[in-house]
Amino acid sequence: MASWKQLLQAAMDSHAHLKHSSFIQLATLGTNGRPANRTVVFRGFLDGSDRIRIHTDSRSCKIEEIKHCPFGEICWYFTESWEQFRINGKIEIIDKSTTDAIKVEQRKKSWQTISGKSRFQYLAPAPRSPYKEEPGIDYELDPSAGPLDAFSLLILEPDQVDYINLKSDERWIFTLRMSDTDKIWMPERVNP
Repeated sequence: MASWKQLLQAAMDSHAHLKHSSFIQLATLGTNGRPANRTVVFRGFLDGSDRIRIHTDSRSCKIEEIKHCPFGEICWYFTESWEQFRINGKIEIIDKSTTDAIKVEQRKKSWQTISGKSRFQYLAPAPRSPYKEEPGIDYELDPSAGPLDAFSLLILEPDQVDYINLKSDERWIFTLRMSDTDKIWMPERVNP
């Protein structure tokens, strides 16, 4: 386990009693060249790796932003321990057009982890479309059916983690280095 991931796992474990501890901010570059930031939900690490899973609506602005520039940053703050993690990396979109069998299965597994209520969000009108009051519609979703077309899985592949602990006044930068056979995280202590 990467040392930054050990720190993150400890922070998540100590904040597990706080529902908001799974909310993270995801920043991307807007198609207009301006920063775009929003709160999303951390959905776990992909298959025990250090890659971060996020669910989103394929019709949201962030999809076009990621297609335009596939790099983003997560900011995660833990309120009781005063720890912040800024995780930079490349974001991959796994959606209905994905053909790689392993990624299709990852998307399907992610879909199966969300609640029925969350699944219904992907049947709603597209995010940011003009609001129209519509009569209540009773949708039924087969719990065993695969993901709806609007469901996308985002995978952030970290390449740098900026960790700061404001209680201990300690800051570390973890940078990913690729060797011929392995990924190596290089830690460097820096001034807070």
